[in-house]
Amino acid sequence: MKEENKKALVRLYENWGNDTVTKVIELPPSGSARTYCRIVGDKMTVLGVHNEDYKENVAFISFSKHFKQEGMLVPEIYAEDLDNSIYLIEDFGGETLFEHLLVTRVSDEYPVELKEIYQHVLRDLIQFQLYARQNLPYENCYPRAKFDKQSMLWDLHYFKYYFLKLAQIPFDEQLLEDDFQRFADYLLEAEHDFFMYRDFQSRNIMLIDGKKPAYIDYQGGRKGALQYDLASLLYDAKADIPEEVREELFEYYLNELQKEKQIDADAFRKHYYGYVLIRIMQAMGAYGFRGFYEKKEHFLKSIPYAMGNLKRVLQKADLPIKVPQLLKALDAVANSKRLLKIAQDAQVKLQVEINSFSYKRGIPMDKSENGGGFVFDCRAVHNPGRYEQYKNLTGKDPEVIAFFKEHKGMDRFLKPVKKLVEMSVKRYIKRSFTNLQVNFGCTGGRHRSVYAAEHLANFLEKKYDIRVKVRHIEREIEENAN
Repeated sequence: MKEENKKALVRLYENWGNDTVTKVIELPPSGSARTYCRIVGDKMTVLGVHNEDYKENVAFISFSKHFKQEGMLVPEIYAEDLDNSIYLIEDFGGETLFEHLLVTRVSDEYPVELKEIYQHVLRDLIQFQLYARQNLPYENCYPRAKFDKQSMLWDLHYFKYYFLKLAQIPFDEQLLEDDFQRFADYLLEAEHDFFMYRDFQSRNIMLIDGKKPAYIDYQGGRKGALQYDLASLLYDAKADIPEEVREELFEYYLNELQKEKQIDADAFRKHYYGYVLIRIMQAMGAYGFRGFYEKKEHFLKSIPYAMGNLKRVLQKADLPIKVPQLLKALDAVANSKRLLKIAQDAQVKLQVEINSFSYKRGIPMDKSENGGGFVFDCRAVHNPGRYEQYKNLTGKDPEVIAFFKEHKGMDRFLKPVKKLVEMSVKRYIKRSFTNLQVNFGCTGGRHRSVYAAEHLANFLEKKYDIRVKVRHIEREIEENAN
């Protein structure tokens, strides 16, 4: 975020909240052009947002106010200055459903806790679709008020030009265009006068206190079919929901929906798989654009998950229309050895960044793609910095190391820390994620946090084939000042 935008957000906060800002923490970039910072004041903490897209801002702000009024758990809009492309919103914390499932799924068995969270999310989805849509200001929808044929063709062409062509999947262009037309017409046979969130997936669902779902990023919402958002959630590629759990959650949604609305379950299911296909194609278009075109290789790592989903859906879809060229192209994608090799070549070793820091300066920001990790407070451990002979030393010096070996509090502190971090390391390696951050904080950032960071780094380097990067932030600041 540019410095002038931060200053404008601080002024907006101080004028709105009649409060003094004590800290501004820039948040990692997202997949959009929006930038965020966490503004900490004497009285409260909020998120500041900057986005140059005026129409998108209007959509998000007006939808947020409407959903809030309808009782949905979405961010409250505190203040806005659309002439300067900024606004302030409620801060739900930093944990998304996606990040939560990464540390919760530590074995092949799918946790009951996660199923319960997804069931809660599905109940909320029905509320968005059926009830929160009423009196929604659809005139503010952006870029279109409906997921109509034009919108569908945009997504299908996105898939064609940025995935099929760049991945060198062969197809007959005219025959494929004909199939696109038939496929879109078929999808529009499903009732499509409901609220469609558009990007209803695990990164856009926050978890409050690790269990209560809250919702963000619905500014692309419009009228559409019920099936689309359900497909977005259950076939979210990186969430990697097992097929049997996915089917169980689908049936749960259907049962909950039928309590609120009379539907033909068989017809719903048939159209559902069509919407799953267009959602997968839209996602693959994004992977192709970001990965093949913009050369951001980490997007290519999602391709195998999408291929696996596509293969399973093609076995189930049984579309009652003839779209042979489309199905041929999709089958070629699902079984492409070349695509698997491209994704495999894009894999890089997991890098674990381990930082020591002083709480006086605040928690280090994670600028990596996944933005997950841990912050451990070492201030419960006995502090050698309280003794004169250790004051000018750090946690890397032999005398301080001997101090921690004599006083067993550090060992007791690090034992569960290592277990927690190992859970994520194993899962991140399995899921081919590239970054994990672990932060150790203490009062001065010189003794306890430094020792803990070095100890964990040594432990992980010996046990796993990963890259470990250690930073002692307080020490870096002192060296730069000299």
